[in-house]
Amino acid sequence: METWVVIDEFVKLAQLEKEKVLEMVAKGELKSKQENEQFYIDAGSGTHALVKSGITSGSAVIVQGENAVSSAVDSEFVEKTIGTILSLHEKVVSSKEETISSVKNENQFLKDALFNTQEVYEDDKKTIAILREQLRAAQEEIDFLKRKYRLMWGKAIDIKAKGNVQEQESEEQTTKDSAKES
Repeated sequence: METWVVIDEFVKLAQLEKEKVLEMVAKGELKSKQENEQFYIDAGSGTHALVKSGITSGSAVIVQGENAVSSAVDSEFVEKTIGTILSLHEKVVSSKEETISSVKNENQFLKDALFNTQEVYEDDKKTIAILREQLRAAQEEIDFLKRKYRLMWGKAIDIKAKGNVQEQESEEQTTKDSAKES
């Protein structure tokens, strides 16, 4: 996992000059990126590069099996390297804790949103049930009124139709009578 540190902070932690860090970036010994007008260094690659550069520039302790062969190790270099590693480790741990905290907060937010959505869904279901019942009652009332008006207007139509039939019959009778008279 990569942990990115601003170059100025890396310079302080590594106790190196900024030019030396930029030189190590140019050589490819350090991973770097530029984002939001900030220049970042990968803390993990920085640790490895510092340990390698310290070993090649000074003497080192070599462990072979059970025998340890030591050469003169520059104590200042070892202190700086250990200090740098500890500082970078603290930054990584702090970064991970912040990430965990933000993920927990996000999860709580999503959980609350889910509960709220569930409540809204339940309320909507109740509203839909009420509206369906009202629609059913209104439909029944409409059907009742249709039947009532059909009966009422049906009688009027039948009466009117009978009246029209009688008028037609009387007109026909009058026409037949007129025709007989002529």
